[in-house]
Amino acid sequence: MVQPAYLHTAAPVGLAVAFGAITLGTVLWFWLAVRRAAPKAVGAVLLGLAAWLAVQAGLAVQGFYQELAPRPPRLLLFAILPTLLVMGALFATKPGRRFLDALPLGHLTYLNVVRVPVELVLYGLFLAGQVPQLMTFEGRNWDIVAGLTAPLVGFWGFTHPRISRATLLIWHVVALALLLNIVAWAILSSPMPLQQVAFEQPNVAILKFPFVWLPAVVVPIVLLGHLVAIRQLARAQMTLPGYAGKAVA
Repeated sequence: MVQPAYLHTAAPVGLAVAFGAITLGTVLWFWLAVRRAAPKAVGAVLLGLAAWLAVQAGLAVQGFYQELAPRPPRLLLFAILPTLLVMGALFATKPGRRFLDALPLGHLTYLNVVRVPVELVLYGLFLAGQVPQLMTFEGRNWDIVAGLTAPLVGFWGFTHPRISRATLLIWHVVALALLLNIVAWAILSSPMPLQQVAFEQPNVAILKFPFVWLPAVVVPIVLLGHLVAIRQLARAQMTLPGYAGKAVA
């Protein structure tokens, strides 16, 4: 099968380095949350995350995800599906739910700050011809709003509690909707059987290193954070007005 040339066009080195740093920062912040929730498990979690990063990097560097002929698409089967299965197992099992309920909400809220640099990298990738415009804040991606408001929500929700549990819950639901919106457009613009838009400039960056870490690592961590926060906020009975979980400090 003859593959389009853009599949093998490298993204600018600066964007690759920046996104690598963003990914490692996201993993580190999540690991700090895990350390608060389950100190005895931090070693295993760190090892698992490091192994997952390495596996995805190795596959992407070898061009594994740039092979478009296999069905189902390799990216869905080997990068996205495993993370969904892990999340499903956490929510479906008693030990998993106990772990999720112990994660500090403050950490999970501040985590969303990462969406600002991610959006800037996506814009750079659009200029480099690696993603379509609709995946940027100039198109149909408003995810940056969640990133810009996360520090305010985190500060007034946890560091210096001023806002209600209901407000925090609404914010996480809206931020989750923004995340699912861009995930949908990313899938619909990728060179896979589900592609419906952006045929002139498809979303090929996620098939390459290090940007494969976006669907395989960064998005799953942010998604898990929202699901956990919504679960905790919906179930918890607050004892103090405006308090909605463990503060970061």
